[in-house]
Amino acid sequence: MIEKHIILEDVDPVVFYGVNNANIQMVKALYPKLRIVARGNVLHVMGDELEMCALEENVEKLQKHCLKYNSLTEEDILHVLRGERVSKEGVEGVVVYSVTGKPISARSENQQKLVRLYQENDMIFATGPAGSGKTYMSIALAVRSLKNKEIRKIILSRPAVEAGEKLGFLPGDMRDKIDPYLQPLYDALEDMIPAQKLREMMEQNIVQIAPLAFMRGRTLNDAVVILDEAQNTTSAQIKMFLTRMGMNTKMIITGDTSQVDLPRGVRSGLSEALEILDGVSGIGFVHMNRKDIVRHRLVSRIVEAYDKRKGESGPLPGQSARRNGDCSPHKAQMDI
Repeated sequence: MIEKHIILEDVDPVVFYGVNNANIQMVKALYPKLRIVARGNVLHVMGDELEMCALEENVEKLQKHCLKYNSLTEEDILHVLRGERVSKEGVEGVVVYSVTGKPISARSENQQKLVRLYQENDMIFATGPAGSGKTYMSIALAVRSLKNKEIRKIILSRPAVEAGEKLGFLPGDMRDKIDPYLQPLYDALEDMIPAQKLREMMEQNIVQIAPLAFMRGRTLNDAVVILDEAQNTTSAQIKMFLTRMGMNTKMIITGDTSQVDLPRGVRSGLSEALEILDGVSGIGFVHMNRKDIVRHRLVSRIVEAYDKRKGESGPLPGQSARRNGDCSPHKAQMDI
């Protein structure tokens, strides 16, 4: 009789063990010659050596399944241990699976283009209206790369700019002050990584969320780095961010140039970067539109109505016209 400890390194033990430990109870039933005790993320195993070797091999397979699909059922266990193909494998175009096991895939032509550009380039600019999926798909691609061990960390950043409001003094420590600006990024991550595992990843700095101001002086290696709401960066800020790029790193810059919240007279660094970097080898560009909006159907109608009003009467109140002589091919550029 021998004893071993099997550590569940990459998966959330809560998901792996199942509701009321149903999964681990099933595994125990399949290996009657072993005594298996689950504590935290460690399986303490005692018993027959041959069965223990088989258990170790199959636990590894189950971990891979659980990591990929964010779920593990008794039916999945039987399929995996029998070497049978899991029914989910038939789903095409899946980027990653949500915490509920739902496939997350590109749902429009431009979202598919973003996925393709991610494979072909180390830096991608994704622009478009609210709800077009540019941030959500970018985070999904980053999570997939992390799960596939192509990178070691995900870094998400946003400029801390208020959307037309004055929030005043925010109480609490630094984390409390910046969290309101970064909540949309948390929301997307929580859709794709189990809560307990996400907390562990953030504690270990595998997943980092930080305001843009904290990027200065860093060199970002072995990572996917996403800058969200980049239309609210200044020229100096976005240049600083882009030059943080290190080895084995991909950057995705997202923004909506029709929703700039910078002070009047300050030009969006994103609009300028789109002009300056157009045609640079290794940088991909995808410009999304109303057809890519995947939120409530009213969001597409709202964007269309605002675009129509702007086209009929020029910039909306509070927005200045484009600069004279600006021949940029990129749409919806505004200086505010």
